[in-house]
Amino acid sequence: MISVEGLTVEFAAKPLFENVNYVINPHDRIALVGKNGAGKSTMLKLLCGLQKPSSGTVSIPNECKIGYLPQVMKLQDDTSVREETRKAFSESVMLKAKLDKMQRELAERTDYESEGYTKLVDNFTQEHERYIMLGGENYEAEMERTLSGLGFSRADLERPTKEFSGGWRMRIELAKILLKKPDVLLLDEPTNHLDIESIQWLEQFLATSSSAVVLVSHDRAFINNVTNRTIEITCRHIEDYRVKYDEYLVLRKERREQQLRAYQNQQKEIADIEAFINRFRYQASKAVQVQQRIRQLEKIVPIEVDEVDNSVMHLKFPPCLRSGDYPVICQDVRKDYDKNVFADVNLTIKRGEKVAFVGKNGEGKSTLVKCIMGQIPFEGTLKIGHNVQIGYFAQNQAQMLDESLTIYETIDQVATGDIRLMINDLLGAFMFGGEISEKKVGVLSGGERSRLAMIKLLLEPVNLLILDEPTNHLDIPSKEVLKEAIKSFDGTAIIVSHDREFLDGLVSKVYEFGNGRVKEHLGGIYDWLSSLQVTSAVNAFKSDVPTVEDRLAMSSSNTIKQSASSEKITNPAKEASRLSYAEHKELQKKIRKAEKAVKESENKIAEMEKRIKELDEMLMSPENATNMSIINEYAEIKERLDAENDNWFILSEKLAELQ
Repeated sequence: MISVEGLTVEFAAKPLFENVNYVINPHDRIALVGKNGAGKSTMLKLLCGLQKPSSGTVSIPNECKIGYLPQVMKLQDDTSVREETRKAFSESVMLKAKLDKMQRELAERTDYESEGYTKLVDNFTQEHERYIMLGGENYEAEMERTLSGLGFSRADLERPTKEFSGGWRMRIELAKILLKKPDVLLLDEPTNHLDIESIQWLEQFLATSSSAVVLVSHDRAFINNVTNRTIEITCRHIEDYRVKYDEYLVLRKERREQQLRAYQNQQKEIADIEAFINRFRYQASKAVQVQQRIRQLEKIVPIEVDEVDNSVMHLKFPPCLRSGDYPVICQDVRKDYDKNVFADVNLTIKRGEKVAFVGKNGEGKSTLVKCIMGQIPFEGTLKIGHNVQIGYFAQNQAQMLDESLTIYETIDQVATGDIRLMINDLLGAFMFGGEISEKKVGVLSGGERSRLAMIKLLLEPVNLLILDEPTNHLDIPSKEVLKEAIKSFDGTAIIVSHDREFLDGLVSKVYEFGNGRVKEHLGGIYDWLSSLQVTSAVNAFKSDVPTVEDRLAMSSSNTIKQSASSEKITNPAKEASRLSYAEHKELQKKIRKAEKAVKESENKIAEMEKRIKELDEMLMSPENATNMSIINEYAEIKERLDAENDNWFILSEKLAELQ
């Protein structure tokens, strides 16, 4: 599909890549990995044509469509979410307008036997077939399904994009790229602005997509779930491993051990040859042998050992004072802005616990953190335990640093006492040693800023850590170091994060934020995911206009959840214990009536969807392309189907309320 041959890229006469060769095949799912600065983002730009190589070629067939999502991009702010996303279907929209114009012309003309009319009919038929192949009839539903998967509600679709944060607008751009259905998807850190549910939806989307994928990401779980091939950029060339990321780590370790052994053997051989030359250089009787050794030495090709970035930060939280047994207790906590964010929050966090706050963006995780910090008012009771000292890492902590200061000055301003004598050691432990400490904060990368903000957190001993998205911009090795530091921390920790691999094995309790409520789940992050049956994102995010098959799956899922749930009484038989016999009998009657209404609605929808498929096949044939009776019937059934879908939602909600 895409062929890379002899690729060389140089910056200031220093090569980034040299003579790189590989091919991207259809259905490849490639993880592009390498240490920071190896050139991963540059490689994506080369593949999509935004950057030219110093030499070599990137061959892309003319018919090959490429979708590229950079880490940072210019965003539009003058349209609604729906209008902006609809731009992905610009070809379908223009084609629809062209078809409408041709259809009006066919209806107005009466020269049925003329050559021009026949040509117009043929042209209409061809364009209509192309419109159907582009999915022109279903793009609105597909658009809503994709935006829903990425976390947007139906109400959000009519809101102006300027009302959303940069992260949410990046989701719109991601939706547009996915909806264009390119042959090759180039994604640079696509999970940076996604929550766990949206990440899982994206995993499922990519798994079922026909597009090839080239991915740069620091989310280890996401890489493992999406990719089947790993390309490592190392020593100015690439190593191609046709395995997932975890398997690649094992193979790379074995490969490097083999290289080290070969390198050591070669160095011993070189040393022996040089020793022979130096020993017998001036003896005439050994002149021939010396010359042979010199030629042998010249022919040796030095073995290169793959680079391993061992410059990881060394993080250990200082010992902390003992706090009270319950650092945080919430009783009936409620927070409202223009609308209710959450209500009836009741939770108790014990000393030493490591807990996670999870849920979709905008459901109140950071808001509750601000309530705990005392930064915003709230209703209800929120008690901070005895002798609790809070250390807070805000989601935008890295952006709050003064860009005019150097790294050293940033820490020197907040360091006190004996710590001021240890600033250089502290900076060195976080990979800011030597001349790097004199760099201005304004030129640092996102990961470097996050590390610098973490140093400030360490300067005061605390016994309650509150970390809001601490892994944003951190690479995988730095995440592992931070994770181990939190695990060994002898205080309490609240972690707001969407990184499953980071939370796995770290937290023992999960608080789920959603629909204005906060639910407690005992166990780790994957225990929570299993309980919600969202390991397959298909079950978690259905289209706003589901098919009959979707409805059956949802009904089955709901039945399982109802029977398995011990937290809620959703079974009418259990509810009956609280009701009188007459009330119970009336409730059962209403439930049966509601179930019957839902079933009848599903049957009607199934019949209409079947008829629409039949009409689609009829309209594909040239003789029916201008048959107005078929076209009118098609439009009428589509209108009735939309109305019945709305009716199904109302009936289903009514049934859910009764249950």
